[in-house]
Amino acid sequence: GLSVMVILPRDRFSGSVRKQIEEALVEQYHCEVLNYHLAIGGGDQARLHFYLSAKEDRVAEVRSEDLEQTVAAIIRTWADRVSEGLEKVVSVEEARDLALLYERAMSREYQAALDPAIAVADICELERMSREEEVVSVGFTNREESEAVAGVIGATELKLFLRGERLVLSDFMPILENAGLRVLAMKPYEVGTNGDPNATIYVFAVQDQEGNALEVESCGELLSETLLAARAGEVVSDPLNALVVSAGLHWREVDALRGLAGHVFQSGAVPSRLALSHALVQYPGIARRLFAMFRTKFDPVMEASLEERLAALVVMRNTFHGLLRSVTLLDDDRALRRLEETISRTVRTNYYRVGGRTPTIRSGGVPYTSYKVLVGDIQYSRPTDLLFEVWVHSARMEGVHLRGSFVARGGIRWSDRPDDFRTEILGLVNTQMIKNAVIVPGGSKGGFVTRFTPVDTEERWEEGRQQYQTLIRGLLDLTDNIVDGSDVAPNEVIAYDPSDPYLVVAADKGTATFSDLANTVSQEYGFWLDDAFASGGSNGYDHKEVGITARGGWECVRRHFKEKGKDIQAEPFTVVGIGDMSGDVFGNGMLLSEQIKLVAAFDHRHVFIDPDPDPVTAYAERKRLFELGRSSWEDYDQELLSEGGMVVPRGAKEVDLTPQARRALGVDEDEASPVDGEALIRAVLSAPVELLWNGGIGTYVKSASETHADAGDPANDAVRLNAEQLRCDVIGEGGNLGLTQRARIEYAGLGGRINTDALDNSGGVDMSDHEVNLKILLMPTVDSGSLEQEKRNDLLEELTEEVAELVLANNRSQSLGVSLDERRSKESIDEFRDLMLSLEKAGELDRAAEDLPSTDVLIERRDRGQGMARPELCVLFAYAKLSLKAQLLSSSLPDDPVTEGYLLGYFPPKAIKVAGKNHLFQHRLRREIVTAELTNDLVDLMGSAFVSRMVRDTGRSSEDVVRSWLVASRLAGHRALMEQMEQQASSVNARVSYRWLLGLARVLERTTRWMLQNIDRDQSAADIVKQNLSGLRSLRDAFGDVVRGEEGTLFEARVNEIQELGADATFSRRLIALRFLDQHLEILGIAREAGTDPISTGHAFYQASESFEIPWLRRRSFASAGDDPWELRAAQVLSDDLAKAHRRVVTGMLACHQGAGGEG
Repeated sequence: GLSVMVILPRDRFSGSVRKQIEEALVEQYHCEVLNYHLAIGGGDQARLHFYLSAKEDRVAEVRSEDLEQTVAAIIRTWADRVSEGLEKVVSVEEARDLALLYERAMSREYQAALDPAIAVADICELERMSREEEVVSVGFTNREESEAVAGVIGATELKLFLRGERLVLSDFMPILENAGLRVLAMKPYEVGTNGDPNATIYVFAVQDQEGNALEVESCGELLSETLLAARAGEVVSDPLNALVVSAGLHWREVDALRGLAGHVFQSGAVPSRLALSHALVQYPGIARRLFAMFRTKFDPVMEASLEERLAALVVMRNTFHGLLRSVTLLDDDRALRRLEETISRTVRTNYYRVGGRTPTIRSGGVPYTSYKVLVGDIQYSRPTDLLFEVWVHSARMEGVHLRGSFVARGGIRWSDRPDDFRTEILGLVNTQMIKNAVIVPGGSKGGFVTRFTPVDTEERWEEGRQQYQTLIRGLLDLTDNIVDGSDVAPNEVIAYDPSDPYLVVAADKGTATFSDLANTVSQEYGFWLDDAFASGGSNGYDHKEVGITARGGWECVRRHFKEKGKDIQAEPFTVVGIGDMSGDVFGNGMLLSEQIKLVAAFDHRHVFIDPDPDPVTAYAERKRLFELGRSSWEDYDQELLSEGGMVVPRGAKEVDLTPQARRALGVDEDEASPVDGEALIRAVLSAPVELLWNGGIGTYVKSASETHADAGDPANDAVRLNAEQLRCDVIGEGGNLGLTQRARIEYAGLGGRINTDALDNSGGVDMSDHEVNLKILLMPTVDSGSLEQEKRNDLLEELTEEVAELVLANNRSQSLGVSLDERRSKESIDEFRDLMLSLEKAGELDRAAEDLPSTDVLIERRDRGQGMARPELCVLFAYAKLSLKAQLLSSSLPDDPVTEGYLLGYFPPKAIKVAGKNHLFQHRLRREIVTAELTNDLVDLMGSAFVSRMVRDTGRSSEDVVRSWLVASRLAGHRALMEQMEQQASSVNARVSYRWLLGLARVLERTTRWMLQNIDRDQSAADIVKQNLSGLRSLRDAFGDVVRGEEGTLFEARVNEIQELGADATFSRRLIALRFLDQHLEILGIAREAGTDPISTGHAFYQASESFEIPWLRRRSFASAGDDPWELRAAQVLSDDLAKAHRRVVTGMLACHQGAGGEG
């Protein structure tokens, strides 16, 4: 037998240790244990005595050193092993301390399940996280084939370290699945003491989608970064993240494709948000190729010219199309092609500017990417006049900014339509482009949606503010700047489009108070427009305070009533409205006349009814509510309501209407049953009143031929009417989209007076544009130190009403212009048909999209003696202006000195004085301002079809026509004359004043024709004016004595006619003399040629006219032509020949007179 005594530290002894030592002795000595004895004394030792049945020869073979090593290994603790491993990376002392610390912190289950070598790596990672104050870490490892991971053989270990919080599996599991991982098992190990873990190690057993372990060397780090980014909310967690494994793309590269895919979906090119994701995940090789194309096109690190990049892209595109042969489903093929086309049409991106794979710039708390796309060139997109689209994408928002031209403006909307907000913005930008026909820039519109919507109102508001700034940054990242007068491209942005430094934004739904935010970002970027970038901020014009949108719309309403023979500023009139007194457009609008009798109104909260209001009392109470700021109809003093009045909740189930309310709303008084809130709103909309004033949000009227879906406003489906149900006389559209365009046309066809929302409420955008251009004008003076910023702000405030008056003049002029066109269309609807055809031919108009009548419909109307509906004319009016502006901007006419008056007239005189004329003429948008003002001046008086008609009839360019008109208008002094007409018109009705204006327009048209036929096109317009002005003045003053024959009789008859209407004698003679302006110019031309004075030449001219009965000949030629357009053109040619013959006769008469010794 053999006796063995083992002495070991007391703290290392356990029953398990005794058993392991016993097993080791049996194995070493090939024996049995006969007995053992444990002795534990008062010291720190434990003694084990073993009695063995060992053979002598075996005892001799076993060395005591071997036994000591075996026992030492058995009694070595987990901490010993861990300390030994830690000594390779830290000092011996630190290793021992850490080992002891984590021995207490790690659970027994962890120590038993995981090898100490693994524990060493885990401890090092936890310590690193603690030092660097990281909360979460992720790593991937492939263990030995036989080694289980969370109890699973053949899986990759995903280890997640989390400090200070617990993992919510229901949140994290979808992140893993979206990254293309199959999760087979998970085991958590808490790290901490006293039952209070301060970290947790989660061990996941994962595989790829085919059930294989991951290739950690190639994708482990990429996957770790992806999971961390997805868990942190820096990237959207969706199936596209599987491309990190399958295509080997970085999560930021995947996100670049995701942003483009979002644009493709929102543009309607694929049927669902997942369609393109599915195609990319199915074909990772194609996804990798698409990103390679994106990188080749835009990575600034690549040293290649644009031409070299484009050449490389041609090859890559061919390869891409070859790869598409492997795609089996048509939907996938189509989706991939559309993504490739979007990449091809993208001209700028900020992806590399903000860091590329390693984001260096964040907004709204996360990385973001923006793309500038030539949207008009995308084949799959619906036809559009838009030029650019900027798409902005992040994990917390999506946004879009649509532009119709390089110089464009429009508001930014906080949308609540995540799946089709681009469609919403597209509808708004089309309206904006029409609305902006009256101002300098073209139309633009932007919008964004937030992906995260906090429950708390303040948090939700702050989220909106943050993501609004993301959209602004995405825009400015791609926008050129102006530094020291030169265009500067943005850093790290490869551009495939021309320099594009003009970018302005404005407020819209949900962003009314965000202008200062936008300007802060503008200043952060050092953007040249500074606080002119977003109008209406702290140092801009507050539209509600100025009331400009309502005031502009009110000018249009006043014209409607004036044409009906009523002055709504002096006579009481009944009104129903959409909105409440806290609103800008409704509140300001209902304070613009003290004669308003507001019978009823509603907003999203209440319905207000005042059957027979006293105008004075009701006005005062409305004013009180408006001044409260945040008021509702419930705040209205109900003691002041007329008998039967009430304020009820919009959502009321039952409302008992009083007899007075029923009469006021035109509800059947015999029907005594209660109505609900929705029925009450319909009753308000259909009330028999004089004016319906829309100052709210929503589409409340459609045409009978439309469905509620066509109106695009499901929230108001229950209260919407057909146009035929309206009983008001006039509608004022201070708000947007109150009626569909078809509803407007239908309502106008039934006798209602209405424009379009784009015309009625253009005052706001017009005021904003004036603000921006004023700030640009004053910018050099501020930059030079000549004008302090505060003084500039004071000046802007001082000029508020002057600017407002300039804006209101545009509202008055545009609505007048449409009224004149309304009369022209009844006389000659074919001219408007031809205008539409020419715009369509130029690709500038889609008649069906704008609900404009077809040629067949126009023929039917002509046969019935009808013209175009006023809302149709409003649209056509805008398109004519947009077309003309584009043509003039590409010409030299805006640079002609004769146009300087338009630039001078655009700004208040004091602003020009402060800035100086040098800065005025160096204004960045000088040409655009001149073009817009000239276009407005011409089209508002001459009509939308004038230039098109003149181009058609004369074969000359638009530039030639406008230049000739410009000379004619200067010679006629049309501005001063129109001011006189307005003064004289106060004593006559609208029909008479319109006759005068139409007469003036005909004179200017005849004179324009004369200019085109008789003036050398190379002669300066200013020289022509200077050459003729004094002679015209003397002819006009003596005209009553010079004219004779039929023309003389006509002159005197017309003078007497308008004098009988109340016009004074001087004005009457000047106005009628103007009818003969083309003849005056003919007389002056003959006088210069013959060397005679204008008065003598005039006598000869009219003597010949009388002798040869030239007026009769001209009249007969046009009469014989009838209404046939070709015959009318032939008659015009004959008239032109007659004028030439007349000229020769007069020249001959003067020559004979001079030859006979007469005086010149």
